Amino acid sequence: MTFLSPKIKHLLVLIAKIVIVVGAFYFIYNQLMYNEQIDWNEFKKIVVAKQSFGVIALLLVLTFLNRFLEILKWQNLIQLVKKITVWQATQQVLSAITVAIFTPNGIGEYAGKALYYDKKDSGRVIFLNLICNGIQMVLSITIGFAGLLYLNAHYKIIGWDKIFIGFCMLSLLIGIILFTKQITVRGYSLQMLFQKINEIPKRIHRKNIFLALCRYACFSHQYFILYRVFDVEVPYLLLMSAITSVYLLSSSLPTFQIFDFAVKGSVAVFMLGIIGVNDWIVIFITTIIWFLNIVLPVSIGSIFVFKYKPQWK
Repeated sequence: MTFLSPKIKHLLVLIAKIVIVVGAFYFIYNQLMYNEQIDWNEFKKIVVAKQSFGVIALLLVLTFLNRFLEILKWQNLIQLVKKITVWQATQQVLSAITVAIFTPNGIGEYAGKALYYDKKDSGRVIFLNLICNGIQMVLSITIGFAGLLYLNAHYKIIGWDKIFIGFCMLSLLIGIILFTKQITVRGYSLQMLFQKINEIPKRIHRKNIFLALCRYACFSHQYFILYRVFDVEVPYLLLMSAITSVYLLSSSLPTFQIFDFAVKGSVAVFMLGIIGVNDWIVIFITTIIWFLNIVLPVSIGSIFVFKYKPQWK
């Protein structure tokens, strides 16, 4: 954009801001107002009948903690590039979520955060964001796989012979990765990636893992609390196994954040249906979680998108 005048640059940025924010709210409005599977009147009746306002307050606290822990994760990692305050990390995380809402698997989040830093630091910022999201993905896979095995032990969803084959394939994949890690493609290799990860101080890695675990506990127990509100009396371990299995399976599917509830909803209907949970309850709870964890942060993040001022150098 160096060949454009400052006025045109600012005009293009303003147009981009308007498109992102208006587009985000348009999609959110359509999903909330025209989803025939959601009966908001039924939800109001349940809230009033159960006098579950205390539960709603607890859910809002967990919603806050879910994003706040993500903000602390980002502040912890980005200090390797530049030390920032919690408020600055909040702006960067929430505005990046807003930008990412239109992109598959939230890829736009990487660009959203990189825009807050000098161009020379873009590669490092993107790498640190990969570490930030990567540990959450590793936890979702590890805990989700354990949950799936526990669920399978009770309901025989998958034959143990197929699970054994899966373990063998995973072991083979890990072996291939380790064997080919020194192979260079266009100047990059897995060995270089591992070295970059090892260069990050262990104290930062430990804090990142701890915050990621706390965040996982927050958003997974949002589901658990809501299922209890809707009278799902499945034992704790069994219900949490189904919930963690949903995160495992849905995280492996390509999707846009704006349709996150639809993907998680379809997977959840299958997994929770195995333990006897009604389909409409699953869809309703998935939509509520989507509203709490995506719609609310995007609504706040849109303010930061409008306040963003690019620094061209």
